[in-house]
Amino acid sequence: MNLLDRPGSLTELLDRPLSDVMGALKRGEVTAVDLVREAIVRHDRAGELLSAYKIFDLEGARAAARAADERIAAYRRTGEEVPPLLGIPVSVKDLYGVDGFPTFAGTPRQLPARWSRDGWLVGRLRQQGAVFVGKTHTVEFALGGVGVNPHWGTPRNPWDAETHRVPGGSSSGAGVSLWEGSALIALGSDTGGSIRIPASMTGTVGLRTTTGRWPTDGVVPLSPTLDVVGALTRSVEDARYVFDAVEGTASGSSALVGGVSDSGLVSVGVPQCKLWSDCQSDIVDVLEKALGELAASGWVRVRVEGSILDEASRLYLGGAMVGAEFQETLEQELPAWRELLHPIVATRLEGAPTRSSPAYTAALAERSRLASRGETLFGECDVLAMPTVVTTPPAVDTMADPERYVAANRATLAPTSPASILGLCALTLPVGLDRAGMPVGLQLVAPPGADEKLLTLALAAERVLGTALERVGRPPLHGKDPSS
Repeated sequence: MNLLDRPGSLTELLDRPLSDVMGALKRGEVTAVDLVREAIVRHDRAGELLSAYKIFDLEGARAAARAADERIAAYRRTGEEVPPLLGIPVSVKDLYGVDGFPTFAGTPRQLPARWSRDGWLVGRLRQQGAVFVGKTHTVEFALGGVGVNPHWGTPRNPWDAETHRVPGGSSSGAGVSLWEGSALIALGSDTGGSIRIPASMTGTVGLRTTTGRWPTDGVVPLSPTLDVVGALTRSVEDARYVFDAVEGTASGSSALVGGVSDSGLVSVGVPQCKLWSDCQSDIVDVLEKALGELAASGWVRVRVEGSILDEASRLYLGGAMVGAEFQETLEQELPAWRELLHPIVATRLEGAPTRSSPAYTAALAERSRLASRGETLFGECDVLAMPTVVTTPPAVDTMADPERYVAANRATLAPTSPASILGLCALTLPVGLDRAGMPVGLQLVAPPGADEKLLTLALAAERVLGTALERVGRPPLHGKDPSS
């Protein structure tokens, strides 16, 4: 029986985990063409208002969906295992090369053709038959955490129907595309927080994998030392599903249920540092409530000395590493683009050192020193709990003031950049709304290489706290039919 034979069934399915969607595709209850048709309907309903996409490719998505259905039919005939992402609609940050799409990287001019070819992560998803529906907006060259782009416009955070608030950056259209409903997975990149920040601000889930775990080939670099690729998803369960699909591993049942593992209670470390003390009081209240619920389920809360996190944040915000490495990319790969930079980006490069400078060498040495101490944070805990974003997402029109933009950008990057500097893996999941009705993200951070453990613990937390849809509901601006 096709799910479309029952009114509302497809809408209900799209609120379910990716594994359920894939199961329905495998059983022939729904087709990839059905999923893309619904993605287009939702984009038509909310796309103009939300402005998640630089390019939305209707015909390309339809053709890819038809090809996916043919592959699924062939797999059913032969009895072969269907790839886990076959037929799933995916949005891609316009920093990635994707065959058949131009790449602008948030700039006013299309980049040369070599930047429009599939890189490693896009290739992994294409091999499995994922359907790329379009390219989402990004901050110009990914240089900013707030999410604004004066060249192409800033996607609208769907959680405020009255005020155009920032969606977080630099993967600024990614989380928005998930709530629009035109994509079930949104590819982004994370240097100092560019997956986690927009995930937190839009009430979705964002995972930063351990630095170097997945190749960044085919993505316009900001800081090759710190860049990682990854995805925003609608739930932690989906994040684990995507991770396993990319890694080529099968999802198994976790040993952790709630907060208890086979080896004993899960300990969550709350670091004593400025990242907590600088956090807006109503956001702290939401995070404390979530941590209290985890404690009631069996998680053990411990205090952790966290000054190293403040040191790492200061190093990132000093700008020497990112500034030097990005300038080299411009000079060697895209020299004509420097004169096109908008002032909010160009001013961040003023006074930036070169890679041959003592300042850059000192920054690398300091990063190495801090990273060598990073695992000491986990001596008494399995995972750290931190704010992902410490302030309410500001209104876009206030970011025209350079001083306010700089202050907001620094505040936005401060809580996420330590994991980047220390080479840790980190995930944010939504745990409530602040007093302005905007999502609050809880950032869980684990040691280098502990990505699977982080996802297992985050999934256990989600089972206690609820998914985004269960915890915070649906934003007032979205692509779902309001009558369904």
